[in-house]
Amino acid sequence: MRLVFAGTPTVAVPALDAIAASGHELLAVVTRPDAPAGRGRGLVRSPVGAWADAHGVEVLTPARPREPEFLDRLRELAPDCVPVVAYGALVPPAALEIPRLGWINLHFSLLPAWRGAAPVQHAVLHGDELTGASVFQLEEGLDTGPVYGTVTDEVRPADTSGDLLERLAHSGAGLLVAVLDALEAGTARAEPQPADGVSLAPKLTVEDARVRWADPAFAVDRRIRACTPAPGPWTTFRGDRVKLGPVTPLANGPELKPGELLVEKARVLAGTGTVPVQLGEVRAAGKKAMSAGDWARGARVTAGEVLA
Repeated sequence: MRLVFAGTPTVAVPALDAIAASGHELLAVVTRPDAPAGRGRGLVRSPVGAWADAHGVEVLTPARPREPEFLDRLRELAPDCVPVVAYGALVPPAALEIPRLGWINLHFSLLPAWRGAAPVQHAVLHGDELTGASVFQLEEGLDTGPVYGTVTDEVRPADTSGDLLERLAHSGAGLLVAVLDALEAGTARAEPQPADGVSLAPKLTVEDARVRWADPAFAVDRRIRACTPAPGPWTTFRGDRVKLGPVTPLANGPELKPGELLVEKARVLAGTGTVPVQLGEVRAAGKKAMSAGDWARGARVTAGEVLA
């Protein structure tokens, strides 16, 4: 089948690898325009664009996919289908109608749960025990199209969003190719999403990533894991922002006030609204990430100091 792939970040690359190995014909990729990055703020190709460059595949970078030049080029390419993974822009009806089989989207949740930009982060944040990935027919609504197939995965107790998303990117890539194969064979069947069970997953902001120490320990743990690696969990200490790695709730820890620090020989604890948590990595402003013990010794944390 003739394909044009749409995607942008690293999480989309496993799907590209799977498509390249599948025997389908990859005509081009569509990705977000090169963006400033690094200290020099030079323009950098997206991971999907870089993959295409390395494999000699045409790269299309419209600022908006409704641009006439992009639509004309897509018509010239005449793909049978456009598989999508984390493209990052709304696709207008004029583009949706060009491939004869439409655009099919790999989304990292079990739809209709967690429609939106951050499904994995919200699954971790809200304590879901089971999640997965869905391939559905893209339409104008926000992740509302009929679903061709799903794969499931357990949310493990120590999973960060990054851990879970990496697993789903690979299992979802296999699902995406299976759906493409079924579309080519004429055996694919899409089922409408149920009306019940809809939840939304908007992008998490930097403020969402701020740790609320008055929350129960399980909620502090979830927020930190959900925001790892992005947008990055943080708190403040002595008025300065401090980034945090995953923590470990302690069922039988000492009683501490929310945010109160306790430095012991082998661990550093912080109080929550319930039991304390043991800190993992800490990254102070302008410093490299280090163990909580090294950070506490370097900062000379004293009894009663708090993370705000």
